[in-house]
Amino acid sequence: MIKMEVILNTGSTLGQGYTAKGGKKLTEEYKKEVAICHINPEDFKKLWHEYGSYMDRVKVITDFGEVVVYVKSDDNMGEGHAFIPRGPWANMVTSSDTSGTGSPFYKGMKAYIKATDENVLDCEELFRGLSKK
Repeated sequence: MIKMEVILNTGSTLGQGYTAKGGKKLTEEYKKEVAICHINPEDFKKLWHEYGSYMDRVKVITDFGEVVVYVKSDDNMGEGHAFIPRGPWANMVTSSDTSGTGSPFYKGMKAYIKATDENVLDCEELFRGLSKK
């Protein structure tokens, strides 16, 4: 299975902010809004072609961790770039090192994405997995 190298950025979105501030972090609505990786349509086609069937999830892998999220073809993304909204899923692949700034590095990380049949975990399942480490 192809593993595509991308530059990963994370950040806030209107939908992520609305559901997070509305106290809906443990809902399916929040999961659908935040557990998603936006990629360029050409990159999407390459992954789909390699996968060989309908693709709606990818595994995102960095030096800091990995996570399964939904995937969306997005015309606003440049080829070789990926975006995950800020939240627990993005945090799974982001370094906790702040280099003394108090804020982790959320932009420009080298990452790999690949199509997967694995399930997207909800917040509670993600947190349970962290407590086992």
